Amino acid sequence: MSRTRLSELLLLGQGLDLQSERGVSCTGELPEASDPKLVERAIAARAALGDRAMILGHHYQRDEVIAFADITGDSFKLAQAAETNSKAEFIFFCGVHFMAESADILTTSNQKVILPDLAAGCSMADMASAKQVDDCWDALEKIGVAGKTIPITYMNSSAAIKSFTGKNGGAVCTSSNATRAMKWAFEKGEKILFLPDQHVGRNTAVLNLGLSLDDCVIWNPWKPNGGLSESEIKSAKVILWR
Repeated sequence: MSRTRLSELLLLGQGLDLQSERGVSCTGELPEASDPKLVERAIAARAALGDRAMILGHHYQRDEVIAFADITGDSFKLAQAAETNSKAEFIFFCGVHFMAESADILTTSNQKVILPDLAAGCSMADMASAKQVDDCWDALEKIGVAGKTIPITYMNSSAAIKSFTGKNGGAVCTSSNATRAMKWAFEKGEKILFLPDQHVGRNTAVLNLGLSLDDCVIWNPWKPNGGLSESEIKSAKVILWR
C-alpha cells in the first residue's frame, strides 16, 4: 500500500477549492438568561468574594464570560496563573474539564478549582481514555518495546493521561515546545508514544525532526494491537494515537 507523501498533503488555503476552506462564522446570540438578574447577581457575588476568588477565562469563551475574567489566555497560561496566586481560595476556570484539572494539579490542597460547567469537555482530550492507554502500554510491554518507548502527551489530555505519562518517564508538551519534548524523549529512548493528537506528533516528527512518514504508525485503540502488526510496532520510531 502506497503512503501519502508530505508534499501531497493539502495545505489550508492552498487547495483547489478555496471556497470550501473558508472559515465559519458563528454569529448566534446567547439565549436570554433564565434569571433576568443573573449578571447583577454574578457581579455582587464577585465583589463579595474579593481576593478569595480568581476567575480564569479561556480565549474560546464568549465576551459575556470574558467580562468577568481576571486573566485571559490559553489553558497553560491560565493554569500557571492559578499556581502563582496562593491567596485565592476559589479558582473559577471558565474553560473545559482538562484545563481545570491542570490548574488543580498546580495549585495547593487549600485551594478549590471550580469548573462552572462540569459537562464542558474537549473532543481532543476525549480521544484517549486512561483504560485505552493502559491497554496500549500493556501491548507494548508484551511485544517488548515499552522499556524503550517514551510517552509524550499533549496538554489537551486528562489528568489521568498526564499521570500515566509521568509514571512511565514521559512528559507533557504544548504546541510551542513539542519539538523540544520529542528531542528529549529520543535522548531517553528509541520510540515515542505520542497522544492524543496524532497531527501534532506527526508534524513535529516529520517537519521538525526530519523523520519520514514511514517512521510513524497510528495506534487505533478500537482495534486489537492498535490495528498494527508486531513488526510495524517494532520498526516504528513514533507511535501516534488515533
